[in-house]
Amino acid sequence: MPAAPLDLPSRRDQYTEAEWRTRVDLAAAYRLVALFKWDDLVFTHISVRVPGTEDQFLINPYGLMFEEITASSLIKVDQQGNKLEDSPFPVNPAGFTIHSAVHSARHDAHCVLHTHSINGIAVSAQKDGVLPLSQHSIFVLASLAYHDYEGVALRDDEKPRLVQDLGDKHYLMLRNHGLLTVGPTVADAFLAMYFFETVCMIQVRAQAGGGPLVKVHPEIISTAMQQAATVTRGQGAGALSWPGLLRRLDRQSPGYDR
Repeated sequence: MPAAPLDLPSRRDQYTEAEWRTRVDLAAAYRLVALFKWDDLVFTHISVRVPGTEDQFLINPYGLMFEEITASSLIKVDQQGNKLEDSPFPVNPAGFTIHSAVHSARHDAHCVLHTHSINGIAVSAQKDGVLPLSQHSIFVLASLAYHDYEGVALRDDEKPRLVQDLGDKHYLMLRNHGLLTVGPTVADAFLAMYFFETVCMIQVRAQAGGGPLVKVHPEIISTAMQQAATVTRGQGAGALSWPGLLRRLDRQSPGYDR
């Protein structure tokens, strides 16, 4: 007999307008990660700072598939990952170890997005990491850091090393593990991950071709941020693309906004 569908009631009236809008965007990001097939069952995470706070965050209920997540089902936690509101679901301790470290060190990183995508892990296992092989890659390489693998992220003593490796960058490749992006908004972190994942996919396919690879000149990479500002008309890729992505969700995965 098939499992009964989840009955996740809306709690819209319990939150301020600012928090609800943030919840809807975060739930949308989870649904989009599933839609783009970057999810790893229930084992990765996206977190966002609750508007107007420095030490409260929203994260996924551990056990829900990403395509099941709604704005109301997201869990509010403190800096230590303790739940601040009732929820029948737990929080993954390994998930918030990484996220809490980044949030506490980078106050501009309102959203932190982490994936275990096949292409991302494949490139993270390559000694040279991301190669300058595509137009997409120049934007990632302009703000990319690496962190060596230390096992499942459960120990607090890893946090300082991870934060130091990330520095002021917006893309972090977790060696042998996956990808991480940060952004001032959910939309910005998601669009950064779109580019990161696309870069890894292109690299794996280019390498599979077996022929010599042509690399982008370093001088072009050095001007990537100025080029990005021009092509997005100064709005940033997140703001420009997010409304269309929400319309796609409304067509293909409705219900995230309840």
